[in-house]
Amino acid sequence: MSPPRIRSLLDRRSWPEMRRISDILRAETVGGVLLVIAAAVALAWANSPWGDGYRALSELRLGPAALHLDLTLAQWAADGLLAIFFFVAGLELKREFVAGDLRDPAKAALPVAAAVGGMVVPAVIYIAFNASAPGGALSGWAIPTATDIAFALAVLAIINTHLPAALRTFLLTLAVVDDLLAIAIIALFYTDSLAPVPLLLALVPLGLFALLVQRRVRSWWLLLPLAVATWVLVHESGVHATVAGVLLGFAVPVIRRKPGPGPGLAEHFEHVFRPLSAGVAVPVFAFFAAGVSLSGAGGLGTTISDPVVLGIVTGLVAGKAIGVFGATWLVQRFTRARLAEGLSWWDVLGLALLAGIGFTVSLLIGELAFGAGSERDEHVKIGVLTGSLLAALLATVVLRSRNRHYRRICAEEERDTDADGIPDVYEEQERR
Repeated sequence: MSPPRIRSLLDRRSWPEMRRISDILRAETVGGVLLVIAAAVALAWANSPWGDGYRALSELRLGPAALHLDLTLAQWAADGLLAIFFFVAGLELKREFVAGDLRDPAKAALPVAAAVGGMVVPAVIYIAFNASAPGGALSGWAIPTATDIAFALAVLAIINTHLPAALRTFLLTLAVVDDLLAIAIIALFYTDSLAPVPLLLALVPLGLFALLVQRRVRSWWLLLPLAVATWVLVHESGVHATVAGVLLGFAVPVIRRKPGPGPGLAEHFEHVFRPLSAGVAVPVFAFFAAGVSLSGAGGLGTTISDPVVLGIVTGLVAGKAIGVFGATWLVQRFTRARLAEGLSWWDVLGLALLAGIGFTVSLLIGELAFGAGSERDEHVKIGVLTGSLLAALLATVVLRSRNRHYRRICAEEERDTDADGIPDVYEEQERR
C-alpha cells in the first residue's frame, strides 16, 4: 500500500486556471496603479490652496430628486460606480464556488480560514481600542477587516517583486472570500432603515435579468435597463446599493450550456466589466473618498490619538498579519499539510502584511458607519491611509528580502517550458 499523499498549501493551480488568473491580476494591477494615483491626486488637491474646489466638486449634486437620486458626485461614486466593482466581485465569487478552488472543501479551507482570521482579529483589535470610546465609535468595527486586492497588486508592481503565481493566486482567492464577507457585513450591519416594498419590487427586474442570462442572452439593451432598475429599487429600500451589483453577478451562469470554444457568460461579462471596474469605477471612488484635509481633521497630532484611528491602523497592520498568518498556521497544524516546495513561512508573513492594505471597502464602510463628510469619517480616511501605507511598507521589506528566491523560482519555470508553452511543473502536477 502506498503511503498517503501529504497535501501542500499554497500549491499551483492547473495551467488553464493560472492563465485565467494571470489575466485578472494584470487588469487589477493596472487598476491598482490608477487607484494609487487617484488617491494621491485627491489628497494633494484637498490639502492645496485650491482645496475648496475639490470639496465643491465632491458635493456637486446630480440626478432626479423624485427618485431620491439627487446625489452628490461622491455619493454617485460610492453607490453607483462601486456597484460595478461589486458586480465583478459577484461574478468572481460565483465562479470560484461553482468552478474554482472554493468548490473543493480541501482547497477552500485555507483561503476561507485566512480570510476569516484576517477579518476577526482586526475587528477584535478595533473593538478593544474603542470599547469605551464615546460617540458611537464601535460602529466602525468592520473598517479594518477589508483587503484591497487592487491596491495590494499595485504595491507588488511598484516594488517589482517576482512573487510566484501560486502566492498571487492565494492572495486573489483570499480577497474574493474577503469581498464575500464584506458584502455580508454591509448588508447585515450597515442598513439603518429598511423599506420592504422597494426591496420586494427589486426582485422583479432581478428575476427578469436572471431569466435572460440563464437563457444566455447577452443583449445590453435588454440587460442594462433591468440592472439599473434593480439598483434603483435596492437603493430606495435602504440596503446599500452596491448589494444590487452582487446579486446581479450571482445571477449570471458560470458553466456553458453546451461544451465548446469561447468563454462562458460569466467569463464574458468579466472581460467586459473588469476593465471598467478596475480602470474607472474604483479609481474614481478613490478620488472622491481619499481627499481628506489633514489640517481640517484637527491636525495629525490630535487625529492620530483618536481611538478610531488607533484601532484602524493597528487592526490593518497587526490584526491582518496575525489573523491571516495565524489561520494559515492553524490549517497547516490541524490538517498536517505542508507548504508547497520552495515556499517558507516568511512568504506567508509577507502576504499577511500585504492583506493589511485596506482601502476601497474600508473607506466605504467608514462612510456607512459615521456618515460621509463627518469628522469621524475624516479620521477614518487618515487611519485607513496610514494603516495601508504602513502595511505596504512592511510587506515590501519582507517580500523584497525574498525576491532573489522568487526570481529563481520563476526562472526555473521559464527554463522548463516546452514548445507547447506550458511549464513542466504544471504538466507534472496534472499527471499527479
